[in-house]
Amino acid sequence: MLRARWGRVRAVLVETARRQELEVEVEGRIERAIAYSDLTGRVRPGDRVWLNTTAVELGLGTGGYHFVIAAPGRAPGPGRGHFMKLRYTPFQVRVEVLEDLLAPLPEGLDGLPVVVAELHSQLAPVLAGWWWAGGRGPAVYVATEGGALPLAFSRLVERLRRRGWLQFTITAGQAFGGDGEAINVASALLCARALGASLAVVTMAPGVLGSGSALGHSGIEQAWALQVAAQLGGRALAVPRLSAADPRPRHRGLSHHTAAVLGLIGRPVWLPLPRALPRQVTAALARLAAAAGCVPVEVPTAGAAAWLAASGIGAESMGRDLAADPLFFHAGLAAGIAAAAAGRHQGREGHVGEHPAQRDGL
Repeated sequence: MLRARWGRVRAVLVETARRQELEVEVEGRIERAIAYSDLTGRVRPGDRVWLNTTAVELGLGTGGYHFVIAAPGRAPGPGRGHFMKLRYTPFQVRVEVLEDLLAPLPEGLDGLPVVVAELHSQLAPVLAGWWWAGGRGPAVYVATEGGALPLAFSRLVERLRRRGWLQFTITAGQAFGGDGEAINVASALLCARALGASLAVVTMAPGVLGSGSALGHSGIEQAWALQVAAQLGGRALAVPRLSAADPRPRHRGLSHHTAAVLGLIGRPVWLPLPRALPRQVTAALARLAAAAGCVPVEVPTAGAAAWLAASGIGAESMGRDLAADPLFFHAGLAAGIAAAAAGRHQGREGHVGEHPAQRDGL
């Protein structure tokens, strides 16, 4: 199950507060590796490192990186708190949790807009739509455990923070390394509310796990998060996974992942959709939304798309940018724009009826 090799650090290529990207020599080859300082401490050129090489040897989508398991003579700091993440693994880490630090938590979300997406790459267009449409922060990102567990793996989050699009991050469940730690998604949303969030975006960090089956993917957690947000009194908005460029038929047009998620939702939620969708996508979404009790909301996204393209934020999904797969990014923009409209009515009843975007003439 685990493939490991010894290597030696030749250079530190990139260094952030919690991640180092390394050039390492492994059995005579020059390759790349990542070290998380929360797990291994900081390594230096010349250090001997024990590397997890499994994903690279299998050709999986980790960006071509090995991961440092340990570096003799190096160790992370002692940490704080008495709660454990990565529990019962050699890497279990101690953390303080916001549930204790912010207690007592609010009992509900009081109409807080909560956008729930499947993929990490949808985070950027959602936030772009929110800010373009006049959303007023702070925006909080709740990272789930469906993808990479160390949030430090995400370069996108670093760019969004530098640009001012994202004000706070919460890592929920076994995910770790956010500005705050939470035990699960439900309490993470209440923590976001306690912190004064105007918007919460829930999605995994990079690295969805998927099979060819409709339910066999980690993005199925989108269904649970939508239900939790709605049950707690938030304005839950679902981002559909749409694509005109994905080479896999099951993800072209409307992804079978989104179809599966909508089939599991037990409470009505908003389904913002960009205008001028392909006819077959519109028909499929209409059927699924009606069966799930969701409310489709048509949202114009052309202006926000131009703004996103000019921003230089570097938004991509599986190597495709806005120009290569506009349908994918317009779906996220639509959700962000609709959330901004919902935010202007925050604090009113969070039930599903006419969406504020419709009242506001979007």
